[in-house]
Amino acid sequence: MEQNRTFISHGPEDTKAFGVSLAATLKPGDFIALDGALGAGKTCLAQGLAEGLGYQGPVTSPTFTLLHIYEGGRLPLYHFDLYRLASPRELEGLGYEDYFYGDGVCVVEWAGLAPEYLPPRRICIHLESGTGDSPPFHCEQVERGTVPCSTFPCNKTCVRQVTIIEQVCEEAPG
Repeated sequence: MEQNRTFISHGPEDTKAFGVSLAATLKPGDFIALDGALGAGKTCLAQGLAEGLGYQGPVTSPTFTLLHIYEGGRLPLYHFDLYRLASPRELEGLGYEDYFYGDGVCVVEWAGLAPEYLPPRRICIHLESGTGDSPPFHCEQVERGTVPCSTFPCNKTCVRQVTIIEQVCEEAPG
């Protein structure tokens, strides 16, 4: 049975709160593939995941190191950022299998840059900047079953597919 849910966010704090709530549903071995434009909120979502798993330190994007490991919570969080990969094969030198298929939760920013390395069962989240009259942040989440992951070019099967649209909201002059 599939369960759909819509989530509306009005900025980074709501994006982080979504990550906190998602973390409550995660179990060992879960893999979250994040994709979207620069500044769309991928790291903010990862910060919420870390907080929701009980990690209390700072969480930053591992853009230059490729991997940060956050321990001390309910589960370890393995946080990858693939933006600066020259080639997806660089993952092999990191021993990616230990993290992608490990006992913690793995979240990968820019996952679409290495589709051939992604686990076949995963949570796919695509973040986009909203424009015009679109809602600031919309999430439709399939809780059970599998769906095609059209977000990524590999088109493999995902555990859940989530689409998130975020738009920076400014207060109207008053």
